Amino acid sequence: MRFHRAVFVGGLMALLGTTAGGCAPVESSTAGKPGPAIAAGLFYPTTFTLKNGMDVIVVPNHRAPVVIHQVWYRTGAADDAPGHAGLAHYLEHLMFKGTKRHPGGTFSRLVSSHGGHDNAFTSYDTTTYTQTVPADRLELVMRLEADRMAGLHFPVAQGLTERDVVLSERRERTDDEPSGRLWEQMRKALYGVSPYGRPVIGTAEEIKGLTPALALERHKKNYAPNNAILVVSGDVEPQKVLKLAEKTYGRLPRRFVPPRDRARDPMDRTARPAQIKVCDAGLRQASWQRWGRAPKASDPRSAAFEVLADILGGGRTSRLYRRLVMEDKIATGASTSYQGEAWDEGMMTLSVSPMKDSLGKIDAVMAEETARLVRDGVTAQETAEAIERLKRMGILARDDVTDPAQVLGLSVATGQSVADVESWPARIAAVTPEQVQQAAKDVFGRTGGWVTGWLLPQEQCAQIADNAAQQEP
Repeated sequence: MRFHRAVFVGGLMALLGTTAGGCAPVESSTAGKPGPAIAAGLFYPTTFTLKNGMDVIVVPNHRAPVVIHQVWYRTGAADDAPGHAGLAHYLEHLMFKGTKRHPGGTFSRLVSSHGGHDNAFTSYDTTTYTQTVPADRLELVMRLEADRMAGLHFPVAQGLTERDVVLSERRERTDDEPSGRLWEQMRKALYGVSPYGRPVIGTAEEIKGLTPALALERHKKNYAPNNAILVVSGDVEPQKVLKLAEKTYGRLPRRFVPPRDRARDPMDRTARPAQIKVCDAGLRQASWQRWGRAPKASDPRSAAFEVLADILGGGRTSRLYRRLVMEDKIATGASTSYQGEAWDEGMMTLSVSPMKDSLGKIDAVMAEETARLVRDGVTAQETAEAIERLKRMGILARDDVTDPAQVLGLSVATGQSVADVESWPARIAAVTPEQVQQAAKDVFGRTGGWVTGWLLPQEQCAQIADNAAQQEP
């Protein structure tokens, strides 16, 4: 898990919360009726399913009279049809343009006038709308969000103007941003024909082809209550949230939602890894990244991958930090991340901030360290210490209202269950050194399914050959 505030290490640990009691069994029910208990262990949520199929997850936290309200849709950029990449993100913008009941930006103004703030984000697998408000304003944001789930209404000209805003966003964050250009090229090289290889925002040409009509059609197709998860975390009581959910979202009819149909890109485990470099005169610090395809969080091996990522690059006691920063003194930072929360496939990433005169040494040292993992595995002490660190991160993640909402929403929207999330501490605690070594063999014991990226100041560009190094991961 990846936790919101702490170091990003694992696959699922991003969003944790707590109840006042902390140890009550998780209650699961349908339309308010008690259901089978779920083995608890992390956030201790209460769950419901409305009659129209909408999932509801509630995590009480009474430390402050604040609540975070999120709606997660099980659709994202990877569900955009070929040729229409960026449509989910464009629709995210249009969701703030109004409905018949709340026209022209009323949504955000109302939230703000009641002391809250709102936002939204689009990923490959999900689209999320979130508001943080005083707890006694929960019904307000539920009414607003349910209203725009029911339907959007805005002038076409306004929708076309918003398309220009998206184009400007793309120029600012990708075309004019070296790290954005590298990110886009690395995704394409890593995932090939999979929609994970396309930019979430779309290319400039694809964005120009998007229209309000296409966005509204997409809204009708995917933005139904039975394709959404409501997550409420904060100073609330589950039964009161259920009553409000039935009063607002519960009035919306269930609709047919087509199953996800995505292209897959078979991985050639023996292919030579690609290398990409982006050089820019505005950069002052070089960076090195290596991304590899990895199992998703719902895979039984995911817990071992989280422990592996922590041992290799989870902080200043990790293998990479000690080797590159403290011993060889060829880098100022090094880290590893396992990102498993995905519908199709996860990712393992390695990152290094090399010293100016050490660029040519990074590939060889990284290859040596990952080969050592594959050959010799990890010790029992390393495994135990990593497990303890991860468990503590889980405990700390219960400290605010955001982490539980983020972890539970993302996990469930990408195919895991609440029970999967709650059993995370037990699954992490059960990881063995042998399982960690097998995970290292799975991901580092192949040459295919990897891409290396360099971000370089222009004056250092010649030090790294174009698509040349291609060291084994």
